[in-house]
Amino acid sequence: MTSPLRIALIGAGVMGRQHLQHLRQLPEAQLCAIADPGPQAGDFAAQCGVAHFAEYRRMLAEVRPEAVIVANPNALHVATALDCLAAGVPVLLEKPVGVHLDEVRELVAASRASGVPILVGHHRRHNPLIARARELIEAGALGRLTTVTALWQLRKPDSYYDIPWRREAGAGMLLTNLIHDLDLLRHLCGEVRQVQAFTSNGVRGFANEDSAAILLQFAGGALGSLTGSDAVAAPWSWELDSGENPDYPRQAEQPCYLLAGTAGALSIPQLKRWHYAEAGAGWHEPLLQVQEPCAAGEALRRQLQHFVEVARGQAAPLVSAEDAGRTLALVEAIRQAAESGRACAPQII
Repeated sequence: MTSPLRIALIGAGVMGRQHLQHLRQLPEAQLCAIADPGPQAGDFAAQCGVAHFAEYRRMLAEVRPEAVIVANPNALHVATALDCLAAGVPVLLEKPVGVHLDEVRELVAASRASGVPILVGHHRRHNPLIARARELIEAGALGRLTTVTALWQLRKPDSYYDIPWRREAGAGMLLTNLIHDLDLLRHLCGEVRQVQAFTSNGVRGFANEDSAAILLQFAGGALGSLTGSDAVAAPWSWELDSGENPDYPRQAEQPCYLLAGTAGALSIPQLKRWHYAEAGAGWHEPLLQVQEPCAAGEALRRQLQHFVEVARGQAAPLVSAEDAGRTLALVEAIRQAAESGRACAPQII
C-alpha cells in the first residue's frame, strides 16, 4: 500500500486553513509541517501535531516534504514557488499565480526547466458542476457558442474595508474576485481575443474599483459580458448561487452564468439546459427545459486529490502556471482597457 504523501503548508492564514481542513480528510496525504512567520502559527502547528517554522526555506531543508501547499500573501507567491521548485518539491500554489506577468513567465520557465509540476489553485474548475458544464459544451449540446453573460453582484459589508490594504489600488474586486469568474469563462468558453471595459469607484470612493462592466470577444467567435459590483444588494454571484462555500447564504435559483448557442442555452450553477424539440424551430415554438445531472463533490477536496496525483506524476495539472498566467494576463488587459478607453488584447504567456 502506498504511504500518504507528506505535504507541508506554507501560509497558515484563512486559505491555508481551508486547505488543511480537507487535507485532514484525505487518507492519501498527510500534513508534515507548517511554515508561517505569524505569532499564532506556532500554536496552530502544535494543535496540528506538526513542526512549525517561521522561515519556509529552513522547513524545506530540514523536513524535506514531498509536496507543498503555498498559501502566503499574493506578492510572495512566485518567489516562494521558485524556492520550492529549486528544492524539487511539487507545488499547489494559491491563486493568483502571481502579481506581475514577468514573474509568472519566470515561474513557467522554471517549472519547465526543472520538470517539477505546479498546480495553481483556481479550485472552482474542480467543482463537478463546472466539469459537467464543460462536458456539455464540448459535446455540442449548445451548438455553436454565441453569447455569454456573467454576473458577479453582491454587497461586501462596510467592515470588510476596515483592513487598510483592502482600500488600496490593486486590491479591488477585479484581481480579488472577478479573476475567478474570468478563469471559469476561459475554461468553459475558450481564450479571449480582446476586451473592452469600464470601471468605477463611485460608491465608496476608494483607490480601487467597486463596479466593472467588461466586454469579451472570445477566439472562437462568441461575445460575452461580465458585470460586477461588490456594492449592490443583489443575489447574482458564484459565492451566493453555487453553494460551494457554506459561509454564504445560498440563492439556489439564481444564475451567475448564462451561456447560449445555436442549439441551446445553459444556466450555471443550476445546469438547466434549454433547447427546441426540432432543429430549425424559432421563437414561436416552446423551448424545452432539461435538468442536467451532476455528481456531488467538494471543489477544494477534489483539487487536493488531484494535487496528490500531480505530485506523484500520475496526472498533469488541470491548471498549470502557464494556464493561470493567461487568466492574470486577461485581468491585466481589462485593467488597461478601463484605463485607456481602448480595446486591449491579453499578453501571450
